[in-house]
Amino acid sequence: MARKFLYVVAVLIILAIAAAFAYRLYGIELLRRTMVPSAPFEALPEPEPNAYAKPAMWIARPDRAGNPALWVPQGLTVGANPPAAVFFIHPTSYLDRGHWNAPLDNADANGRAEIFLRGQASAFNEVGAVWAPRYRQATFGAFLTSEDSARQALALAYRDVLAAFDQFVGEVGPDRPIILAGHSQGALHLTHLLKDRIAGQPIADRIVAAYVVGWPVSKPADLPMLGLPECATAQQSGCILSWQSFAEPADPSLIFDTFDQTTGFNGLPRAGTPLVCTNPITGNAGDSAEAPANLGALFPSEDLTEATLEPGRIPARCEGRGILMIGSPPDLGNYVLPGNNYHVFDYSLFWGNVRQDAARRMAAFAR
Repeated sequence: MARKFLYVVAVLIILAIAAAFAYRLYGIELLRRTMVPSAPFEALPEPEPNAYAKPAMWIARPDRAGNPALWVPQGLTVGANPPAAVFFIHPTSYLDRGHWNAPLDNADANGRAEIFLRGQASAFNEVGAVWAPRYRQATFGAFLTSEDSARQALALAYRDVLAAFDQFVGEVGPDRPIILAGHSQGALHLTHLLKDRIAGQPIADRIVAAYVVGWPVSKPADLPMLGLPECATAQQSGCILSWQSFAEPADPSLIFDTFDQTTGFNGLPRAGTPLVCTNPITGNAGDSAEAPANLGALFPSEDLTEATLEPGRIPARCEGRGILMIGSPPDLGNYVLPGNNYHVFDYSLFWGNVRQDAARRMAAFAR
């Protein structure tokens, strides 16, 4: 019996190794087959007028009880009467392939979104009151295909984001400084928002910084149309930051295969173009920093409800077209994407430095 058990264990180990090997070789294709919806796109109505005047349409807002964006690691505190207002667009938290867009009342998607706010938007709560809308986000599989349904799903999600932003601007008043931030799908929508609501408008003078994190921004094809320059230095305000995190060896094809098939906001092809790459440790464009300069990465608990802030663990350097390299793969659980893509952790790897960066740019803006 013991020998039979050992045989079973050996077989399971071999199967696990084989599965890991297959995922490493075919991970991107496996993701596409399992995550892209097979159903046709379903057109949904426009947001109701003044829909975002309802507090229930926000995952985070200053008057929301249990606001997940107010989380901080042990030993830190939320800013009292912070000077800025933060509009934060959360990343994809809807993984269902049965629909192209998430229902607003989907409990799983909303629960994941709250986790993301705790680990991402919380970095800004020292200097800004965080507003983060619910929106009918496109499902994860929409980013793994060039089908027209994916484009339609993203356009529908963006309409919600625009409606939320317009309500946000009316709520925070005409003079308050604004920080814009997002991640992944949220960062994609943020690029469109910058083009449609910020570029060439008086409100551009109120933008402390725009954190377009986890989504590529082409320097020649996108940046000229976004209304704000790239953040060249850490002391600059009124500018755009962006990075995408990979450990070594990196394979960014999951991003570039789709991105390089598109044209930028000014009509130029994005294929092969250099990207905005801000080093989140230094706040400067295109440079490098060793791990001791990292003020703290969030290492999550198994259920992702808590995290410890651990400094000096993760380095960062911009290389190639503009990918942020973080050295050897840190052990952060099962959420690393194929190609050593630490996309899920773009904020949490540098949480302490993002917090410092926001405060520094707020001080520069005030001056």
